[in-house]
Amino acid sequence: ARLAPFDIPQLREIMSYENFIFHTEIHNIMELPILKDKNIFPTNEVLADVLEASFPAFEAFSASAEAAGLTLEWNYYNDGKAWLCKVLSKKKNLAWLVVYQNYFRTTSYFTEKHLDRIADMEITESIKEEFYRAKPSGKLIPMSVVITEKEQVKDALSMILFKKGLK
Repeated sequence: ARLAPFDIPQLREIMSYENFIFHTEIHNIMELPILKDKNIFPTNEVLADVLEASFPAFEAFSASAEAAGLTLEWNYYNDGKAWLCKVLSKKKNLAWLVVYQNYFRTTSYFTEKHLDRIADMEITESIKEEFYRAKPSGKLIPMSVVITEKEQVKDALSMILFKKGLK
């Protein structure tokens, strides 16, 4: 089935925190974000504590994102009672970054019109396969990269920069 075109208010709704959590729940991702304390900003010390062996991968991701002209913006969301990070190019949200115990996940959303171009994206095939099996969240299809090691940062950045290049 083809997805209908979306408008900007729909896109804002789909990209909201509530819909991100809904997407997480419907895809049976049982683990919830771990950064729950509103009073503890996710500094590098906090992240190192939570991510443990995956923290060097986070540092590599952060440095690579900065080198690509991207900004990481942490916000506490009262509705989900957790800290999430937006990966931004100027004001455009390209991806969500969520921290779990010992790993983090980046997720970008694409429309059906991008399916053919995604096939040519330089990213691990299993990520593309999971994307093609994913159920749309509204009119958008989520692509996620779970990161525990530095080698996985390349896939996350490829996905995010691909999203940045879309019109």
